Amino acid sequence: MMQTNLIPSLDPNPLPAPYWLFKLLLIVTFFLHIIAMNFMLGGGVLALVAKWRAKNPASGNRMFFDLARKLPSLLPATITLGIAPLLFVQVLYGQFFYTSSILMAWPWFLVLVMLTVAYYGFYYVSFRAGEKPGKAGGVMLCSVVLVTLIGFFFSNNITLSQTPSRWAAKYFANPSGWNLNLSEPTLFPRYLHFFTAAIAVGGIFVVFMALANWKRDKEYAGQLLQFGGKTFMYATMAQFVVGVIFLVSLPRDLRMLFMGDNPLATTLLLVGITGAMAAIFLMSGALRTGNIRVAAVYVPAILAVVILCMSVMRDILRDAYLRPYFRPEQFAVTTQWAVLPLFLALFVGGVILWLVMMRRYGLLGGKKGNEPPKAQMASTD
Repeated sequence: MMQTNLIPSLDPNPLPAPYWLFKLLLIVTFFLHIIAMNFMLGGGVLALVAKWRAKNPASGNRMFFDLARKLPSLLPATITLGIAPLLFVQVLYGQFFYTSSILMAWPWFLVLVMLTVAYYGFYYVSFRAGEKPGKAGGVMLCSVVLVTLIGFFFSNNITLSQTPSRWAAKYFANPSGWNLNLSEPTLFPRYLHFFTAAIAVGGIFVVFMALANWKRDKEYAGQLLQFGGKTFMYATMAQFVVGVIFLVSLPRDLRMLFMGDNPLATTLLLVGITGAMAAIFLMSGALRTGNIRVAAVYVPAILAVVILCMSVMRDILRDAYLRPYFRPEQFAVTTQWAVLPLFLALFVGGVILWLVMMRRYGLLGGKKGNEPPKAQMASTD
């Protein structure tokens, strides 16, 4: 009963659109955000791997800078596409999300500081591409670590917002705003689940770069294909293990949602597993035969379906966590029909414009930035 009293009252302002529409928009925008985030984080990690672990230093250095030039665009894309799902979460689950944010106020505030520093770091590395590399590797590592820590803070906030029963004990034990949800059994498996996914999707991003270079520099494109494709396969295989650990860490009643108690959740899990296995199989064949079309078109299409399934499963799990405290029927709804069509049109137009900008700018490897940097043969730290 005590935790119920700690939950703020529902916002009395009516929703300007039906509840189901907000849920749909939350899932769709989170899906777009998580893809951009995976490209950015996975791309940063793989840039470091290419730089420090490549058998051919010149080729690894070229991959490093080729990826580095794209990160200053991918980070703001991640932020921009993340604003919408964050706003929808605040509209639907604000009474939980705001409370958890207050409990971990200082780490949550530091997210802005770390984002700014990471952004400058990515720009620094991208500007070194045509000059002496300097400390580019160390700066990239710092930026990637900061982004990784931001993701960890987000996982803390989300898991804390879903467990109001922990709020009182955490606040009275430490009311200073430095609380993290480290005692939550699902925290680290959940976070590792997202991090491993970022590496896998980052591998697909490298495959896209191979596609963009396929006609201009076949040898380099082949190296990108092998590097990105193998990374995707190994990370996806690891994801099966991580996913099982995450599933087992859930409370039994929530775990059983994905094992028959909830037909939709169970179906989505089976589709996700089947899709991931199919993607590994197709990528393996594409790497053996050098089939860039399969690797850069069919595998990403299957992966998009898998990510969408996981996004819906994540939403089902959140509602299951909050079922004792949250009832959608409590929302008052006053649909603003004069504004809603305009909002939806602008939303769709904005997503299309973003995709066009990506293509025009060459974010996946256009005319800009495909030539090897002058410094690629230089020694690096």
